Amino acid sequence: MPDSATPSSSASHSSLATASAAALAGRIFLSAIFILSGVSKLNAPAMTIGYINAVGLPFPTLALALAVLVELAGGVALIAGYRTRTVAAGLALFSVLTAAIFHGALADQNQFIHFFKNIAMAGGLLQIVAYGAGRFSFDARRQ
Repeated sequence: MPDSATPSSSASHSSLATASAAALAGRIFLSAIFILSGVSKLNAPAMTIGYINAVGLPFPTLALALAVLVELAGGVALIAGYRTRTVAAGLALFSVLTAAIFHGALADQNQFIHFFKNIAMAGGLLQIVAYGAGRFSFDARRQ
């Protein structure tokens, strides 16, 4: 009689499929905010440059270009599962830096919410760093 703690082959396959689908959905959900943010920056560059200027960062036009590149390329790479751990680590760092630079006025409730939204996103991204992209990714095909 098989041990009840040992999953059967079909249960194991089913949980792997579920985990792989959840990993893909998680990557899509996390990527959405980066892709939408990058597109919104492209649609309103003057406003974004003004915001970057207002916090005192040097070279606001260059900062805009870098932010758009990180958000769009990182978001697409994360969905595709391409070099996922590295991309997720970079996006986590980006999220923490933008929280500290742009949302540090924690007495303002809106800034407080944005700060911790960025920190939560970094936490989700670090889960991807730890566990990888899953089966439905370019990374899985490269192994």
